[in-house]
Amino acid sequence: MTEMVFGAAPSRAGDPIIPKYWRTVDRWSLACVLALFLMGLLLGLAASVPLAERNNQPTFYYVTRQAVFGGMALAVMVIFSMMSPRQVRRLGVIGFMISFAIVLMLPWIGTDFGKGATRWLSLGFTSIQPSEFLKPGFVIFGAWLLAAGQSVGGPPGKTFSFILTGIVCTVLALQPDFGQAALIGVSWGVMYFVAGAPIIVLLVAVAIAAAGGIYAYGASPHFAGRINGFLSPEVDPHTQLGYAANAIQQGGFFGVGVGEGTVKWSLPDAHTDFIIAVAAEEYGLAIVLVIIALYGTIVFRSLMRLLRETDMFTRIAGTGLACAFGAQALINMAVAARLVPAKGMTLPFVSYGGSSVLASGIALGMLLALTRYRPQGKMASLIGRGG
Repeated sequence: MTEMVFGAAPSRAGDPIIPKYWRTVDRWSLACVLALFLMGLLLGLAASVPLAERNNQPTFYYVTRQAVFGGMALAVMVIFSMMSPRQVRRLGVIGFMISFAIVLMLPWIGTDFGKGATRWLSLGFTSIQPSEFLKPGFVIFGAWLLAAGQSVGGPPGKTFSFILTGIVCTVLALQPDFGQAALIGVSWGVMYFVAGAPIIVLLVAVAIAAAGGIYAYGASPHFAGRINGFLSPEVDPHTQLGYAANAIQQGGFFGVGVGEGTVKWSLPDAHTDFIIAVAAEEYGLAIVLVIIALYGTIVFRSLMRLLRETDMFTRIAGTGLACAFGAQALINMAVAARLVPAKGMTLPFVSYGGSSVLASGIALGMLLALTRYRPQGKMASLIGRGG
């Protein structure tokens, strides 16, 4: 318990891999991820049953699938968390190139499953959403460019990263997938700030994003409909936002009781984008606050560990991954509470979805790898040598 509170003990040369890993990894974050996954299964038992009945599947069909995908994600997370920052960088760059290439081909090989956005690649027995895997790869690739740009004689990494972000966000917006494009933009903005960007560049990026949003509002009925629905003073009670808002109000502080909620029978996406509404109705505000605390703990502890890092790539990439993870959770819950327009974004490790949970496992594995205790990465090591 002492090490979990005050930090892991330094690793020693020749230590076995598992004991060394256990001493250096952030065990509190590991525990929080496991808690989120278990909560997702618990909520899935309620939220996915109506969907299984509508699709003539066994009662716990989707919960079983989520358990399988979640188990795979946890295994992937642990494997990635054992890697060195150099290995994380290499796999992240390769993963970005592969996933971005697939995203570019989606207009010809993808499908929209009747949802109006070509975001998925159907494999027959299952489907994947390449943009989910694009996010951690983009963060790693962008951090590599930003860090390389600060080396003496290095490339203009900040300029390259700015151009790359613009291209990726444009491609995602054309699907259309404005939620993922916004998340990519936020991740880059945080990393650019950590890399020491001048504030004028960030202001220019915000202005470009605002101009893009205004253009999308006029050119995309899908985007305009979501904005208009958000700005409307009254919510249509027969829309997903209306059902979610009513469920949150009905739940109160302690909820209506396990299995007593009704929103899961009305919300088509109760098991994915709006699973927090199911949690709020059946378990109340209390469990929502616990879920927020779990996400906040992961992000806070990761950022605190990254403060000790002197390696620029590790610091930038870790901050980008932590903020992307936290921002996705925040946006998902804010949509359900009608604080932001609908984005079509899942709640990491809680919502149903193979691509979502596997991509979250990869992202958290990379984050845990970058925040593992490394004595040579502490600021104190420089102070101890007199700077």
